[in-house]
Amino acid sequence: MEIKIVSEKENPVLKRREICFHVEHDQTGSTPQRLEVRKAVASALKKNTDLVFVKKFETKTGTRFAIGVANVYDSIEQAKLIEPEYILKRNVPPEKPKEEEKG
Repeated sequence: MEIKIVSEKENPVLKRREICFHVEHDQTGSTPQRLEVRKAVASALKKNTDLVFVKKFETKTGTRFAIGVANVYDSIEQAKLIEPEYILKRNVPPEKPKEEEKG
């Protein structure tokens, strides 16, 4: 998976950077998972993964090329204030179900 940052816009009012990126996923064949893309965007920008939120990510039909939009915040608190709840949930790894204790 190869990430290329296409555009980057600073938004000082919301204390974030708005990123547009392209992903070539020839090796995997299928569209990579959002959490993998989030980690790759964070490493490309040299930022903490917790500060990156992928808003939109889609592969063009019949290609192995995807276009996405992400926001990179200055702090996690700022992200929680601005991002909608569904975006926050999409960008967090799923919790493992807790096993019930046997008594």
